[in-house]
Amino acid sequence: MNNPTEQIIATNKANLEALESAAKKAYTGVEKLVELNMAASKAAMGESFSFAQAVMSVKSPQEFMSVQTAFFQPMAEKSAAYFQHVQSIATEGGAEFTQQIEAQMADAQKAIGASVDQMVKNAPAGSEAAMAAFQSALSNSQKAIESAQATIKKASATAQANFETASKQATDIAKKASKAA
Repeated sequence: MNNPTEQIIATNKANLEALESAAKKAYTGVEKLVELNMAASKAAMGESFSFAQAVMSVKSPQEFMSVQTAFFQPMAEKSAAYFQHVQSIATEGGAEFTQQIEAQMADAQKAIGASVDQMVKNAPAGSEAAMAAFQSALSNSQKAIESAQATIKKASATAQANFETASKQATDIAKKASKAA
């Protein structure tokens, strides 16, 4: 494949296939979230009806407080578990997507580099300075992309760590609150 146009077409085709794969993975993540939400909604509905039935059979204020406490104590823990599950789904999908995009970017950079090298070899005499400037600009843009990717990775890791810390703190608070009640 010595023709730069063929290389660009092949790269675009590979990028389209990668986009299709990423879309399928994103759809799988959405399916997992829908399944989780359906299960959580079903459980919440069942618990709400059970609570309503228990409240209707209450005969004293103490019994009402007991029923209410038994209903609301595990709610904080269930909420924390739900959000941890959502976070794990998002993290899993994000990690796969990031890996795929990084691999595709590396392949695209190699293909573009090969195309540029081919163009330089076939450039007319006297255009060496222009080709060198073009290669330098391309190299600098690739370095900027790599730097941006590293920054995004670092920011994502920080956000992930912060979410995990907040989730753990919420779970700990919920456990303390349920023990205190």
